[in-house]
Amino acid sequence: MRWPIRRARLQVSVREAFQEGVGLPLERRLLRRWLRGRYGSATIERKGLPRRAMEESLGDRLTLEVDPRELIQSTDWRGYDRRQRPSSSRFLWDGEWDLRRGDLRFSSRYRFISDLDEHRDDLTRSESFARYAARLKAGRPWSSHQQGVLLDSEERILMYLRVYLSFLDDMAVRGFDGARGKDKLGVAVSREGRLIKINRGLHRLAMAQRLGLDSVPVRVMAVHREWWQHITGGATGQEALECVADGLHDCMPEQRPGELDPAEWPSEFDWPA
Repeated sequence: MRWPIRRARLQVSVREAFQEGVGLPLERRLLRRWLRGRYGSATIERKGLPRRAMEESLGDRLTLEVDPRELIQSTDWRGYDRRQRPSSSRFLWDGEWDLRRGDLRFSSRYRFISDLDEHRDDLTRSESFARYAARLKAGRPWSSHQQGVLLDSEERILMYLRVYLSFLDDMAVRGFDGARGKDKLGVAVSREGRLIKINRGLHRLAMAQRLGLDSVPVRVMAVHREWWQHITGGATGQEALECVADGLHDCMPEQRPGELDPAEWPSEFDWPA
């Protein structure tokens, strides 16, 4: 595992260094050109506006507080052509991504956290332990190069599960700490101005949902172009940014299924007390 772990970490370091040294400075220049209405600004907006530079410009105004048990709809890419998926480097997202949703109450992350909580007195009885143990018995132990984890014994499986359980218990005592974790809880704004979860911080969100915390901070990473056009009313530059920042205060979590959902979910669900 040592070489795969080092390779994964090296790839991350190289990517982050490139973004800081090349990508972000270029994005800043593009955004400045758009803010000043210079030649090519219409093209920059049509291309989707550079996300990281937009995050710098809007700052904390992109962070919203939401009830985690209301944030139940997420993007679902199953059956969606990868070439049509919006780029994570853009702030404006086109397409039908917001109409294809999954229900986080029935997601693998929430089931995983709930499974550990329900079997905390004997994790060997959990579905998670059984799943990892089955892979171990079949000679295919689960591993993650990014996390540096290889579950090649029952002791390591239990240790891995206890780590997640300790995170849950720490959150129960200390509350949600936005500084912990590699990524912020990312969301995107749909064409209707609703918040939809994207694939960042899903385990921590599942913990907050399991515990029934009052609120968690989420970070707006992208908005649908149709919502952008509606909220800005044709404004550009700094005026458009102010319109977006003000409009985000009215964005609430989406709770309805989407028109193009690739799966159907049960109609009834009860949160634990």
